[in-house]
Amino acid sequence: RAQTKLKCSPHTSLSVFYSSETPFASFCCFLGTPWCAPIKIKHGDVSCRTPRGEHYRNVMGTRCKIRCKQGYEAQSSEVVCMASKHWSSNYACREIRCPKLDMPINGGYKCSDGSYFNSRCEFFCSPGFTLKGQKTATCRYNTVWSAGVPTCVDIDPPKIKCPNVKDKWAEPGKLTARVTWDTPEGVDTADGILTDVILKGKPSKSDFPEGLHKMSYTVFDRAGNKGSCRFTVRVRVRRCSPLFPPDNGYMKCDSDKDNYGATCEFTCTGGSELRGSAARVCQYGLTWSGTDTTCAPMNINVGVRTAAALLDQFYEKRRLLVISAPTAANHNYRFQMTNLQQAQCGLDLRHVTVIELVGTYPAQVGRIRHNLLSPGLALQLRLLLRIPQRSFQMVLVDKQGIDKQRYPFPITAAELFTTIDTFPLRKDEMVVQQEAGQTCQS
Repeated sequence: RAQTKLKCSPHTSLSVFYSSETPFASFCCFLGTPWCAPIKIKHGDVSCRTPRGEHYRNVMGTRCKIRCKQGYEAQSSEVVCMASKHWSSNYACREIRCPKLDMPINGGYKCSDGSYFNSRCEFFCSPGFTLKGQKTATCRYNTVWSAGVPTCVDIDPPKIKCPNVKDKWAEPGKLTARVTWDTPEGVDTADGILTDVILKGKPSKSDFPEGLHKMSYTVFDRAGNKGSCRFTVRVRVRRCSPLFPPDNGYMKCDSDKDNYGATCEFTCTGGSELRGSAARVCQYGLTWSGTDTTCAPMNINVGVRTAAALLDQFYEKRRLLVISAPTAANHNYRFQMTNLQQAQCGLDLRHVTVIELVGTYPAQVGRIRHNLLSPGLALQLRLLLRIPQRSFQMVLVDKQGIDKQRYPFPITAAELFTTIDTFPLRKDEMVVQQEAGQTCQS
């Protein structure tokens, strides 16, 4: 390639142009006069460097660096004088401005100078909300705020006041009391939006049993904060001093046996007679109505003239087991009496009175435990129940005086008790005895 040395005159400058249409370069010499307009910077200064030194200002190829005062920024930090006689880009110093801040939800802010440099913005929240994040933000030189936008959160729990329920007394004959109160309302310090009030425990207008019942109300606001309160419901029961069943008797009470309005009824075992009040009621003054109840042993009158009069004394009170034998040496009689003597508890439990008729008239003997019957009364009893005198026989009579079962031979106590336990009235007796805890080994 040929090398050519080109040189312009002292008052001109050399410029080389290249074209895409030709592989050759074009060389031109320009006068050393200004080419681009002088740079004037407001709120800043400029520093330029020319291709041929200080003397040739603003000529093509001159490079100028732009510096802005604090609070301003250059649109371009460096510009070049172009062949078009224009600077390569805008070089003005503009005031620094940060992007507009978002308004926090449920809050706001106040700024000293809008979004411009060094403006200080202070955030605040609506009543009931608490600021979470930086309280202030300042617009910095790099157009970025010193802090992000904080949030306003609801951290205050709602308020709720529980009812003041006084102690309640149970109603007569009951162990419960109906308690009523007004459902409380919650109050929220923020947006006022609350969930339903939640009750832990029985609702108002419910029947509460005796004792202390702990209750609470809970309410939530939209942020999930919980407010709660607690209260108690106490139910008391008026009670009389406890009653006890009499000896040889039973006591059946309704309700809770000793509470105000409770009624206790007394019955005596077969062979015992009730004295005093058959029923007593616990009164408001916590005393029992009526008089003390006792069960006295049954007084059997063996001096009556007829067998019917004797049996009437046992009507609806005792069952009778009449054992008849021609002599006291009768084998069946001796076996039967020995067997029953060992089961006396079972006989008493089933209200059975044993009547012995031994011998033949006029040398016959009647006996109810230690009470002796006259020969004439014993004979009448055999005739009334159609019992033969010269053979062993046993007759079972229920409480209504009905001949229920006859046995020509001895039986075991277990067999006898099995038969009696099938009687309808006996089934009711067994329930009462079980409730009273009365049992027997036999």
